Amino acid sequence: MRHPDAFLNQIYDSLQKAREQYDEPLEQKRSRLLGKLIQSLGAFELPHGEDAQFRPELLERAELDDAVRERVEISTLGGLRMPVYIMKPKAMIPGEQRPAVLLWHGHGYGSRSMVGLQEDGSPKPETGKRSDNIALELARRGLIVMAPEIAGFGDRKLERDIAREPGISNSCYNLSVSLFMTGKTTAGLRAYEAIRAADYLATLEEVDPDRIGNMGYSGGGTVASLSAALDPRIKASVVGIYPNTYRDSILSVRHCLCNYIPGILLHAEMPDLLGLIAPRPLFIEAGLNDRIFPVAGTREAIQVLQQIYGEMGVSERLGHHLYEGGHEISGERSFDWLAEHLS
Repeated sequence: MRHPDAFLNQIYDSLQKAREQYDEPLEQKRSRLLGKLIQSLGAFELPHGEDAQFRPELLERAELDDAVRERVEISTLGGLRMPVYIMKPKAMIPGEQRPAVLLWHGHGYGSRSMVGLQEDGSPKPETGKRSDNIALELARRGLIVMAPEIAGFGDRKLERDIAREPGISNSCYNLSVSLFMTGKTTAGLRAYEAIRAADYLATLEEVDPDRIGNMGYSGGGTVASLSAALDPRIKASVVGIYPNTYRDSILSVRHCLCNYIPGILLHAEMPDLLGLIAPRPLFIEAGLNDRIFPVAGTREAIQVLQQIYGEMGVSERLGHHLYEGGHEISGERSFDWLAEHLS
């Protein structure tokens, strides 16, 4: 074999066969997978005591027709500070508690893209698409929305990257290789920061802490799916233009390094990890012509998930929408689905 393609396929096939040989009860398997996922993501410690204080700082506030949008910076873990947008519906009764959702952006210019803003903070031109302002779409459905700035994007790029390349789009590469060399992963950092974001969201007096959901697209789908697997407080999740198999997507197309979790295929394929969200509601949406998350892999993931949800007796809690389009957000069914499952 001059070219190593077949060699890589042999490794994948042998790992798949080894995983299939496990014969154990469903709950035992899920517990084992969760432990292996935590191990593979790397050692991240959530803060306690004085270090767990959020120390929120209001950065900006804007009155919209249907909602109020605030940008707040909070402490997450290890001294990190995370800016988050919070969108609250105006039609709220004093003292009322509403369901809430964590909204995770993908690769691009960060959380501003989720709240109807361009990279410089000016309003996006309206195109009539539901994806123009996802936070506002969800707020109009009665939800309180928090859209965090994921580490490595927007205002959270590495200073060294900005110094060398002022126009760099993200810091995923240098963030990931630096963490890999210490036994940690970017996926793990983002998932644990998501837990801290949920912690803060639950403290807001307008939020019902028992009705918190999760929505993420593309790279944000990585964050949404992993954090929902780790955090049982997430009651319903929408994961878009991401669910697939690693073999058909992350390993077959050149992806950003932040997608990779070293050693994870020793224990699970992507659908197995998505299955850790069960029995809580999960909705998957994907474009039929998505070139970086091909629909064949998405269909395979859905089949595996249907089996998992079926075995748990909650088939009705799994939904999906495959639509005409590429690597793009739809929201045609998922926005209403999430609002209904949290309300």
